[in-house]
Amino acid sequence: MRDEADGEASGGAWPGDADRRGPAARTGRFADSIESRASWRAVLVAVSILTVSYGGPLILVVGLKPVTASLDSDRSVVALAAAMVWVGTGLGGIVMGWVADRVGARATVIFGAAMTALGLVVSSAGQVWTLYLGNLVLVGFLGGGALYAPLLVNVTRWFDRRRGQAIALMSSGQYVAGVVWPSVFERGIDRFGWQETMFGFAVLVAVVIVPLALLVRPSPAPRQFAVAATGGRHRARVLGLRANLVQALLGLASFLCCVPMAMPAGHLVALCSDLGFPAAQGAAMLSVLLGCAFVSRVFWGWIADRIGGLGTVFLCSACQALAIVAFSITQNEIGLFTVSAAYGLGFSGLIPAYIVAIRELFPSSEASWRLPLQLFTGMSGMAFGSWFAGALYDSFGYYAPAFAAGAVFNLANLMVVGFLVLRQLHRPRVLVEQSA
Repeated sequence: MRDEADGEASGGAWPGDADRRGPAARTGRFADSIESRASWRAVLVAVSILTVSYGGPLILVVGLKPVTASLDSDRSVVALAAAMVWVGTGLGGIVMGWVADRVGARATVIFGAAMTALGLVVSSAGQVWTLYLGNLVLVGFLGGGALYAPLLVNVTRWFDRRRGQAIALMSSGQYVAGVVWPSVFERGIDRFGWQETMFGFAVLVAVVIVPLALLVRPSPAPRQFAVAATGGRHRARVLGLRANLVQALLGLASFLCCVPMAMPAGHLVALCSDLGFPAAQGAAMLSVLLGCAFVSRVFWGWIADRIGGLGTVFLCSACQALAIVAFSITQNEIGLFTVSAAYGLGFSGLIPAYIVAIRELFPSSEASWRLPLQLFTGMSGMAFGSWFAGALYDSFGYYAPAFAAGAVFNLANLMVVGFLVLRQLHRPRVLVEQSA
């Protein structure tokens, strides 16, 4: 991809690369920065698009109980349909990022908006199979995949100094959506029904995102830098282990932590209803959870800059583990609001910290495929976690077993990440060994 080539040519356009080359290199590079007001306009356009598009999957989260009753199915069936959005988006991002490099981000985003709107229309037909088709293929693979990955690539190409901050701000569109839309959907479902609400939001997606996509501008042309030629074959070892083994362990860790991450996000509104609280209170708790996640993301980025990605993953995962245990034993309204806020503060730094860890441990020449792969394993964990919580509820009739299982997954994550952190303490740098 062009962004990868730019990073290699400039000596490392990814966050942190300049710091390893010394003050002289940083001064020269910053003096020739590509960043401008247009760069931040690109971020704001991306945040606006994602704030709308990420509202789509929340309709099934807010309406989990009425949708289940309408379809006369189990809660796990509807939860799986909602989870399919994450699987589709993860897979679609790998494909659509490649497509956007060839046809442009603007065209790809317009296509993604159209597919998201179509997917919501199909899902609103009121059949189980239309929910699966609409969420996995249209809202997920062709919709979310064509929106997030192309926008992310385009935004990174507008930045060379503060790329990490730009990515953090852009990714926060999901949390802004979580603050804005749950209460709106709860009222719409209560007044009009979930199918009408979903259809109406499909119209909103088409009306709002397509014009916003026209504001997506091509990134500046890559700057040319002289680089020294290198040759020879290398066998990379990371933390004293084979590089792909470390990637696999990070992917496993991401899956394990995203399973419990999806449980409160996907079932909090239904949990509140089961405990006798109004649906509006459950939607408000979901907004509090995602709102705290939005606020704390900047904090965790600051921590990652100081202790590194792996250490930040461990701290975030520990906070999430405590909160998921608290969910399993909290039954009152004030307690659930408090735990929701604490949960949002903890889990929000996990995915960005994994990205930082990948960039710290692996060369930038491999980022174009390692980062999407890492994101896909996390989204797969979220999909499984949302379905698994619904399946356990269907078996036991209450959510405590699901949250207990989530705590077990979180503990396994801490063991994997802890192993990597310990190895990093003894081997703080990436080791590249010459092959014979």
